[in-house]
Amino acid sequence: MPLLGGARPPIAALLALLLAVAGATALVLGDRDRASLDAAVLTSQQHVAEDGALSLRASLDESATDLQRAAALFTGPEPVPADTVLDKLGKVYNKWRGTAVIDPVGGTLLAARGENIPLATVLKGAPEAKGDDKDGKAAFGLGPRLVKLRSGETRMLVVAALRGGDRPRLLVASGTLNVPGISSGEDRTLLVVDSAGTVLASDGPSVARKSWAEKARRTAAADSAKTPEPGGHPGASGHLMGGGKRGEERTAVGYAAAGRAPGETSAAGALGLSVITSVEVTEDISAVRTQAFGLAAAGILLALALVVGWVLLRTVQRPLLQLYLESRRLSRGELDRPVRQFRGREPARIGAALESLRKQRLGGRPTRTGRARGGFGTRGTVIVCAAVLLAWSAPLLFLLNRAGSTVTVPQQLVEDQRRRTDTAADRVRKALNEGWADVASVAQIVGAGDGKDGADKAVLETTLREHSRYRSVYVLDGDGKVLSRAGDSPRHPGGKKPHPDSVVQLNTSGKEPAVAAYAAVPGGKGRTVVGEYDTQFLISLVTRPGLGQVWLVDKKHRIIAADRAHGYRAFAKLPGRHLNDLAVSARRDSDGTAILHRSRNSSIAAAAPFSDNGAVKGLDWQVISAQPAAWLELPEYAAERHTMLAGLLGVTAAVACLGWLHIIVIRPLRNLADQAEALAGGDRKTVLFPQHHDEVGAVVRNLELIRQQLRPATGASAKPAGRN
Repeated sequence: MPLLGGARPPIAALLALLLAVAGATALVLGDRDRASLDAAVLTSQQHVAEDGALSLRASLDESATDLQRAAALFTGPEPVPADTVLDKLGKVYNKWRGTAVIDPVGGTLLAARGENIPLATVLKGAPEAKGDDKDGKAAFGLGPRLVKLRSGETRMLVVAALRGGDRPRLLVASGTLNVPGISSGEDRTLLVVDSAGTVLASDGPSVARKSWAEKARRTAAADSAKTPEPGGHPGASGHLMGGGKRGEERTAVGYAAAGRAPGETSAAGALGLSVITSVEVTEDISAVRTQAFGLAAAGILLALALVVGWVLLRTVQRPLLQLYLESRRLSRGELDRPVRQFRGREPARIGAALESLRKQRLGGRPTRTGRARGGFGTRGTVIVCAAVLLAWSAPLLFLLNRAGSTVTVPQQLVEDQRRRTDTAADRVRKALNEGWADVASVAQIVGAGDGKDGADKAVLETTLREHSRYRSVYVLDGDGKVLSRAGDSPRHPGGKKPHPDSVVQLNTSGKEPAVAAYAAVPGGKGRTVVGEYDTQFLISLVTRPGLGQVWLVDKKHRIIAADRAHGYRAFAKLPGRHLNDLAVSARRDSDGTAILHRSRNSSIAAAAPFSDNGAVKGLDWQVISAQPAAWLELPEYAAERHTMLAGLLGVTAAVACLGWLHIIVIRPLRNLADQAEALAGGDRKTVLFPQHHDEVGAVVRNLELIRQQLRPATGASAKPAGRN
């Protein structure tokens, strides 16, 4: 009757897994052709487009939100004059090309600033506002919309309701739809298109703009039904590749929709806008040759698998079956021939004990057989087999087929790293400036009041509730004393006068950076409104996939914030002298700097300083990014990762199967040897129980039968353990 379990399953599994690893090694380590451009270049274009789409959406959302919040601040029992509203709005925000206040019921223009606004479009979009809606709720539901002027330019109109008095009014602002803040250069084209594929804004050289816009629109529409991955881009995104002959310039295209994730609120996300970027890249037709290496490694593993399998069959499985047959013969009373001799320490010990038990059944006396000498233990055999397999896996995992520091990294990737870092710096700069503008608008409202704590506090609490970028908002007097606050404790230095209108870094050491926006209250006798930025808000601004490690640093190159994936310690130095040198170099170059740093582990690094304008001009901050070259989707690194994968699979197969064999067979076999020698030495009281129903368990059952057969000779009785 064949035995199930025991040594057979782990040995068979080991051979099957090693065969699979050998096949996988031969397959995945094929020659890596660079045809169709490096995947890293195409993925980089997709990330550039995603950065642009997020920047565009954030800018449009901020414009809509700012107008709505500004309109809410003018709410009161008595209507604020239309000219006063526009004058105060113009002092704080300069992003809009034109602003107006209109009466939606009669279509009357009450006040206007800047360029003319197509009022017919606004009134046509709000037919409910012409009725009896006294509080402006119908108009308040109007979202931003895109309008094409007669000149061909595109404007985004934002509408908000001005509540106050007995007649509703609408506050309208028009802004230019600009290409997002990505430096295009001479070789990159940037497009903003609508859902129909119409180009609304463009920058850079014209490279088949209409055809790319239409193709990207169709591809994005096909991808829009897919659910965005957690942490991924909130909308359709991808990359395309233009045609052309191998070895010639081809067009790498990335596209991303400025959409919104499920459950996310975004007014601009409903406009159906997409960002398309394209760049001309010269294709490299060389290949990474690893096929011969993969076949050789697979052949060696097959040979080792056969050797290891043969050794385990000869030293573990076959002796176990023979011990089972010998012990069963003795338990049945077949004592006419001696027990065969075994090789290997544990089988030899058990065989010697069985021979002693056979002689005792024939009338001999119990004897101590002693430990068999000269044999190699089964545990040692398993360890040697594991060492042989690890000798194949470890070099693949740690040494062989390394990409090294001489890998050819396309210059386009270095340039894309610079552009994306520059985009990140622009995003942080704009967010800080927008925050200051919000604080300045609050200062306008505080200045219009009587300065009482209750009125100011209500405005501050509303501002903190509606702006997630702040940790606290408060009002200081001319001597720096806190008059009113909302949120966490102020970190303005006590007894120090408020800073002038600007964004200021309040500390250079400590556990958390303190950054605040200061805006003086008009006619407030030295009063100043301060909004302190939340550190998590700064971290969210520099967190972008595919950019590597990103740091926001001050003028002394101390870390203010870093991306969530890698963490950081506030005010720590940059990790590497080359990053400090890069930051110094970028400070001299307003367009930023990028390098390919060659070292033991090559990396692409870039630095982008803030442009010297707006409320942040005194900060002198930079955004630094560094991405290990090994993270790029280049053929050399793909071959290295596949080599490491083959080694890891080999280690896993060896450790799993040989560990299984040791736990299930080798360790019980060593215990069995001790029990057999004790029984041969005269121990008739210890009952032998099999732990597993396998070869070792079968030998244990036969030894228990032999023990029961020997026990009556001593004058004692034993409970039968059953027959085999």
